[in-house]
Amino acid sequence: MREVEATGSTVRELLEDLSARVPELGAKVYDGSEIQPYVNVYVDGEDVRTSGGLDAPVRDDATVVLLPAMAGGDDRGGSNQASPRAPSSPGATDTR
Repeated sequence: MREVEATGSTVRELLEDLSARVPELGAKVYDGSEIQPYVNVYVDGEDVRTSGGLDAPVRDDATVVLLPAMAGGDDRGGSNQASPRAPSSPGATDTR
């Protein structure tokens, strides 16, 4: 985890300040008009999508967390479901 200082009375102002202070981080989080789709932003534990978006207020002592969205899973067949199998007959070969 990395902590950086930024100021603003709304999420938009805070992200603009962050972008000016740390441009390489700011560009990954905020494109100047909206939060990047793969980033979740929380103000004091509340997702800004449900509390006003970019216009959500930010108190002076607030904690703002920028969390990259996690994509998950793999396609390597890690399913817990058993594959259906036909009953074996003598001399049959499984070709899977």
